[in-house]
Amino acid sequence: MPHEKDHQRNLFARQSRVRGMMLGLALGDTLGGTRGAPPDAGPLRAGVSTQLACFTAEGVIRAQVRGNHKGICYAPGVVLHAYCRWAALQGIEAEKMRRRWNPQGTRAWPDGWLARVPALAERRGSAPATVTALSRIEEGQERMATPSRGCHALTRCLPIAVTGAGGITQVGAVAALTHGDPAAQSAATQAAALVHHCLTHPAPAGGPPAPSAPSAETVREALHAGITALPATARHVTEHEYGRLRAAFRLAADEPANAGHLAHLAPDATAPSALLGGLYAAASFPGRAGLRAALEFAAGAPDGASVACVTGALLGAVHGADALPVDLVGRHELAWVLDALARDLVLELDDSPSGSEYVKGWDPEWWSRYPGW
Repeated sequence: MPHEKDHQRNLFARQSRVRGMMLGLALGDTLGGTRGAPPDAGPLRAGVSTQLACFTAEGVIRAQVRGNHKGICYAPGVVLHAYCRWAALQGIEAEKMRRRWNPQGTRAWPDGWLARVPALAERRGSAPATVTALSRIEEGQERMATPSRGCHALTRCLPIAVTGAGGITQVGAVAALTHGDPAAQSAATQAAALVHHCLTHPAPAGGPPAPSAPSAETVREALHAGITALPATARHVTEHEYGRLRAAFRLAADEPANAGHLAHLAPDATAPSALLGGLYAAASFPGRAGLRAALEFAAGAPDGASVACVTGALLGAVHGADALPVDLVGRHELAWVLDALARDLVLELDDSPSGSEYVKGWDPEWWSRYPGW
């Protein structure tokens, strides 16, 4: 019984951190889009980074399902299918998408539960490189990407951090589906690696994160551990990129919450800016009580949505969902969707509810929720 209770507590702690990461990136995206001043009442609207991150999370789950049942899976291809479902819902080359994924018209498509969420079919900002690349879907994965260095290559990939070191090695390939610039792909990989360390630090050997509430120092320890581990977990990171990341972290310790430094680190809407600005803001406000202030500060960057998105993901991953401002989470239009995806991510990685090729699953509806293709 004590062992079972420990397992339940650790599972709850892990779920809380993954929920915190998903909800944190969404709140950051929303607050950044309003420059840190959301409306006083009414629903808070999701940004396009949040929409795409939802489909990344769903794609990761469906890739896991496919791997369990088929024995082999190229996860970036399954995630690409997820982005095409988003595009079809948005009315972006919908017929072209149907020809690619449902050429015979023999199945309901887009499929899966996420495609039935109304807010995901509404336009919530611009993602030009992603849209342009998806519009070229018939040219194939090798030729459809644009040369863009834009931030969506990074922000939409953050949920992949939940899959661990193995999944992080595929972040660059997922970013490269639409963004051909190597710096964008590298920044996305670095960000996912940092989020992964925030999700898992501190953790007992071989086990999930400990359920105790982390301190401000623990947050900086997690970020420092992620930066230190980058040469091993993200081998394509250049020495210049690695040096900039370390410098941004040191600057947050020496001169935190300086708007001039933030603007210098994150001057535009590129993936490297989102990474450096998000790291600086998170390390400037590492305490649990400072999470709202961190998001508001990050929202003041030249492209506040992408920087605050990364900030929220990092801090939410360390502190957990309960640390997020309740008044904001409670008003966010996709809060339930994000929460459900986070829980299902953990559940699929831990327990495969649909079973596998040789083992019968315990949830007969799981395949309908997350078809493995």
